[in-house]
Parts: sequence; C-alpha cells; structure tokens
Amino acid sequence: MKQEKTIRKCVFFDRDGIVNQSPGPGWVEGWEDFHLLPEFVEAARTALERGYEVAIITNQRGVALGVLSLETVNDMHRRLTDILISRGVPLLGIYMCPHERDACTCRKPLPGLLLQAAKEHGLDLGASWMIGDKETDVEAGSGAGCRTILVRSSDEATHADYHVADMKTLCSMIADWL
Repeated sequence: MKQEKTIRKCVFFDRDGIVNQSPGPGWVEGWEDFHLLPEFVEAARTALERGYEVAIITNQRGVALGVLSLETVNDMHRRLTDILISRGVPLLGIYMCPHERDACTCRKPLPGLLLQAAKEHGLDLGASWMIGDKETDVEAGSGAGCRTILVRSSDEATHADYHVADMKTLCSMIADWL
C-alpha cells in the first residue's frame, strides 16, 4: 500500500505590528516594551486548528545598529515562546534577521528566512501564507511562493493576495482563507 506524503504548511507572521504592538519608529528594546496582541494569539490558534504550523519572521536591524543586543532579542523571543506555549500556541520557530540593510540574503523583503524555515522543516511554501503589516512582508512571502495577507488600515496599493484593515478583521476572516 502506497503511503501518502503529508504536506507541511505554515503561516508565517511578521513580528512587530502583527505579533506585538508596533513600536512605531524605532525598536522594541526590551521585554517591558513587548506587548503581545491577543488577536495574534487568536489568529495563530486558528491556523494551528486548520493544520498549519506557525512561525514568526522578523527583521531586527536594531541589533546591527547596536540599539539592542542579540541576547536581548533572544531573551524576548524565549519569553514570547513560553507565553505562547502556555496559551496553546506552539511555534515552529522564530526566524530573525539581525543584519543591516543590503548586508545579507535573509532580510525582508528577500525571502531568505522563509526559505530557511521551509528547508529546516520540509514546508510546502506554495501551501503556506505570509501575514504582515508592510509591503516588505508581502514581497518576502511572494518571493518564497506563499500566499500573502497585508494587515494595514490604509488603502495604498499592495501586491498582497488579501488586504485587511486590522488584526481584529484578520481574526474574523482568517478561518475562511486558510
């Protein structure tokens, strides 16, 4: 009897502005500035219920600029992972680019972090999604072959497959799209 291969698919979420409250200009410089969005937890839980893995993709240029240390970012990500596990949302991983612009192949809008996750975990990127609040998130997702959702209140042009105004709207619509 031939065994069917299981397709592993993932919803990749951008961090600042989707997982946690956006710091606006600048960076989340410590855990005290990291404010988890309850709508992300709901969206991630829905993705898991629909058979998707959940991962976070983030550019953290502040590390390259010396605004925050790699240890600080890793500590924030460890705490975030622990909280999400306690809320029934295990992550496949948090993929981070700590580099300066034009210094690597992993920084969004390039798809390097998504490609890395796919390689490490055998993910089908064509069956996966990238959700973010910037066009660079959409470009990274598209470049990796994912479908994309842009969460942004403005009606500016986008190349995203779907566009919603806010995280609350995303939560009410995500079950229909996945």
